[in-house]
Amino acid sequence: MSNLEYAECVTPGAALRGALGGAAQLLARAGIGTARLDAEVLLSHSLAMPRERLLIELDTRLGSAQAKRFAALLARRLDREPIAYIVGRQEFWSLDLAVSPEVLIPRPETERMVEAGLTLAAQAAPGTPLRILDLGTGSGAVAIALAKELASAQLYASDSSRPALAIARRNAALNGVIERISFCHGDLFEALDDRAAPFDLIVANPPYIQTAEIDGLAPEVSRWEPRIALDGGADGLDFYRRIAAQSRRFLATGGALVVEIGAGSAAEVLAIFGQAGFCRDIGVLHDYAGRERVVTVRDLENCRHAN
Repeated sequence: MSNLEYAECVTPGAALRGALGGAAQLLARAGIGTARLDAEVLLSHSLAMPRERLLIELDTRLGSAQAKRFAALLARRLDREPIAYIVGRQEFWSLDLAVSPEVLIPRPETERMVEAGLTLAAQAAPGTPLRILDLGTGSGAVAIALAKELASAQLYASDSSRPALAIARRNAALNGVIERISFCHGDLFEALDDRAAPFDLIVANPPYIQTAEIDGLAPEVSRWEPRIALDGGADGLDFYRRIAAQSRRFLATGGALVVEIGAGSAAEVLAIFGQAGFCRDIGVLHDYAGRERVVTVRDLENCRHAN
């Protein structure tokens, strides 16, 4: 990227059309596959203008303060900082969530966890208030989505990161469910005591990237997202082993557990839960790209002595 090319994108008085086109070219040359979309998001954010309006006002010219702000945001994206962190927001389950580098950016494919949780919740006895636990809640995305959909449910959400919990609380307040989610600091089940149990549904999107693979991921992930939320150990399965070993103590009889999984790990995750005694109603759900994405298991009383 030359200084001239960069200057043409962010010069006060430049038409939005030129600024947008130039920024998209720069981002594309940097290897960013969503260059045009990212340029639109950054420019609309700089202008405090909805993208829809931006696209019909392309002959408007950049003011001095707007150009300076756009230059700063564009430089951050060229450094491969994710768009969600730059604008501080991410949509999930049609909810507006605050995000920062303290939390993993919620992905659309994680919505399959919410769908699976809702399907299992619908199988509960009518009139029974559900108790739900979200392990490693991060931004609170899954817990908040479930709280919005299940009006009578009481939720607990744990995380080992206090900054992440602060963001999750903020998101719960912004989305009107703060009174129904108890946030707990600690590593997985260590955040809870026995008085919180049992839970009818436990959900978790644990770290599942193999340690050696993290540095080879896209820079937006490897350099910017919290490593603690990515690193699943040498084989990517450390957290599944811990969840499988510890969850029976916290899961109600007949309760269900939903976990997101990494690519190609379904068989290994199923084996881990099978070895822990979850012997029936074990299933794998695919995301909308056809990849194995979610494992569901149910703790049935007659499985406790199956072996």
